[in-house]
Amino acid sequence: MDTLPGKDAMTQRAQSTTRVDGTKTSTFERVTRQPLRLLTKFGGAQLTERFGLRRPVGRALHDVAKVAARAMASASAKGKAEVGAPARVRSAPEASRFDLRPSEEQDMLRTTARRFAEDILRPAAHDADSATAPPPALLSRAQGLTLAALVVPEELGGVAETRSIVTSTLIIEELARGDLGLALAVLAPLGVVHALVDWGTRSQQTQWLPRFMGDSFAGASLAVLESQPLFDPNRPRTGAIRASDGGWTLHGEKALVPLAGLAEVFLVAADIRGVGPRLFFVQRNAEGLRIEPEPAMGLRAADLGRVRLEGVHVGREALLGGEEGSLRGFDYASIVDRARVAWGAMAVGGSQAVLEYVMGYCSERKAFGEPITNRQAVAFLIADMAIEIEGMRLMVQRSASLADRGVGVSREASMARTHCAAKAMKVGTDGVQLLGGHGFVKDHPVERWYRDLRSIGVMEGALSA
Repeated sequence: MDTLPGKDAMTQRAQSTTRVDGTKTSTFERVTRQPLRLLTKFGGAQLTERFGLRRPVGRALHDVAKVAARAMASASAKGKAEVGAPARVRSAPEASRFDLRPSEEQDMLRTTARRFAEDILRPAAHDADSATAPPPALLSRAQGLTLAALVVPEELGGVAETRSIVTSTLIIEELARGDLGLALAVLAPLGVVHALVDWGTRSQQTQWLPRFMGDSFAGASLAVLESQPLFDPNRPRTGAIRASDGGWTLHGEKALVPLAGLAEVFLVAADIRGVGPRLFFVQRNAEGLRIEPEPAMGLRAADLGRVRLEGVHVGREALLGGEEGSLRGFDYASIVDRARVAWGAMAVGGSQAVLEYVMGYCSERKAFGEPITNRQAVAFLIADMAIEIEGMRLMVQRSASLADRGVGVSREASMARTHCAAKAMKVGTDGVQLLGGHGFVKDHPVERWYRDLRSIGVMEGALSA
C-alpha cells in the first residue's frame, strides 16, 4: 500500500531537485523558470502580436516572475538576518569543458533584458541624451527587473547561490544594445551591490542591500575615475586620512560619476597611505561633498557629474569590509577587473546595436537601382564589423567565465577592455561612415551610439559584472 511521504522527505524534495546530468537545480531556477519560459514563448507568440498584446502580456508575465522570485527570497531570508558573518556567494564549479553557450535560465534572463532594452530604453534614449538625465519613470520600470536579487545571496533576501559574472555580462550586453547611457544609469547601483556582496561586513550588508531590492529605485554608484592624464584606477590621487575619532577624512575629486544628480550614496575609491586604495561609503548629504553636473560627449543619459570631496568626514563603519577585512584581505584590484569586464560587455552591446541598424539601413538604401549592400566595399565593411564584435564578445565572456571560478583575471580583463575600446570605436566610426550624411545627424541613432562607444576607452569603474 502506497503511503504519503513524511514531512522531512517532502521538505528535502522541495529544496533539491536533480537534473538528468546529476546536477542540482537552484531554488531560483525552480521558482522562476516557468514564468520566465512563459514570458519568452507566450510574450512573443503570433496571437499576441496580431492583437497588439505583446507588451501588456509580457509585462504581466514578468510581474509573475518578479513576485515569485521575491516570495521565494523573502521565505529564504526569514530567520537569517541576524548580525554575524557576512554573506557571500560561492565561486562557480570548475567546468569540464569550455562552453560559453548560455543555460536555459541565462537565455531567459537575456531575452527579458533584450525586450526591456527594445521596449523601454531605446524609445527613451534620444530625449534622455538631450536632457542629460534618465527619466525617473524609466528607472522605476528598471527596478522591476529585480537585477539586484540576482547578485544578493539567498540569506539576505536575494536569489544568488553562486557567482555568475557570465550572466551579468549577458544582461549588460542586452541593456547596452538598447542604449549605453541609460544602461549605465540602470546598472550603476549594481556596482555597489556587487562590492557589498563580495567585501561588505554583515552590518554593511544589512544596512544597504535592502535599499536596492525594494520597489523603488535607489541611486548609487562607484566613484573611481579621476580627471588626470593616463589615470590608473589602482593608484587614485583621492586620499583617506585617519581622523582623531577613528573615522576617516577624504580629500580628492572624482570625474564622470554616473547618477551624480540622483545617487543617495557613493562608493568612493581613495588611497590610504601605506595600505593602498580602499572603498568608502559617502552619503549625499555629507558635509564637504560637492556635486556638479558634468555632461560629456557620450553617455549623457547617465546623469554624469563631478564629485568633489573637500575634507569629507566619514565614520569607521564607512570603510567597505571594515577595519579587519578591508585593511588586510581586501582585493581592490578584483573590483577594477570586474568593472573592466562590464565595460567590455557594454562595448559589445553598443556595437551590436550599430551593426544591426547599419545592416537594415544599407539593405534598404539603393544606389544605381540596387541595395548598396550589393557593393563589395559596403558588404566587406559590414562583415568586418560582425567579425570584430564576435571577437569582443568571446574575450569578454572568457574573462567572465574565469572570474566566476574565482580565478584572477587582471590580464584577461585588461586585454578585453583594451580590445573592446579600440574595436568599439572602429565599429562606431564605420557605422557613421556607412550612413554617409545620415550618420552625422540626430535623426538616426548611430550618431549617438558613436559618441557613447568612444567613452569605453575613457571610463574606469562605475560598473561591475
